[in-house]
Amino acid sequence: MKKILSMLMVCVMVLSLAACGNSAETAQNETEGSSPEATQEESSTPGAEETETEGNEESEETEMEETKRVASDGAQMQTDDPSMPTRVLEEGTRINMHFGDTVIPGILNDSTTAQAFIEMLPLTVHESRYSHDFCGSMGESLPFDEEDERYGWLNGDIAIGTDVPWFTILFADEDISEQYGNLVNIGVIDCELSRISDLDGSYDVLIELAE
Repeated sequence: MKKILSMLMVCVMVLSLAACGNSAETAQNETEGSSPEATQEESSTPGAEETETEGNEESEETEMEETKRVASDGAQMQTDDPSMPTRVLEEGTRINMHFGDTVIPGILNDSTTAQAFIEMLPLTVHESRYSHDFCGSMGESLPFDEEDERYGWLNGDIAIGTDVPWFTILFADEDISEQYGNLVNIGVIDCELSRISDLDGSYDVLIELAE
């Protein structure tokens, strides 16, 4: 009788151990089965974020290109005679700019910036020659309308800087000028481009209303 009871107890213990082993194996399999999916999901997240970021950057660049205003926007132009200014401005306020003995005539438009500039005349600005312009600081910023701000210039343009108060007369390189921003056109010279492009050095330029 004791032997029979002992054998029954042994059988019960063996069955219990087998059940624990199956439960542990099942739990282990469930854990191992879920890990690759979780790992895959985690590893795919950064890639998705990078793709989304790149997409946003491309969208912003495209939007900026679409809204970028350049010098030719809204301008009346002539391209038949490259020796003359590209921009055509027939009416406006006439000025003279004295580079020593050389007088450069100009016409100013009716923009907010140009009108503020006219109020400052007569004015002397120290101008220096660079590769495509004569440029100098006025020392005082002028008001401007946001829609007048442009990238680039047209040959012959008279412009004011909006980030730094440059007064500049631009006579060359209009074809590569759109890399430069923060410019407001206030007018154009009224003579051949060579009259100013042939000058060199620096000048104290007297700018005054034409009589």
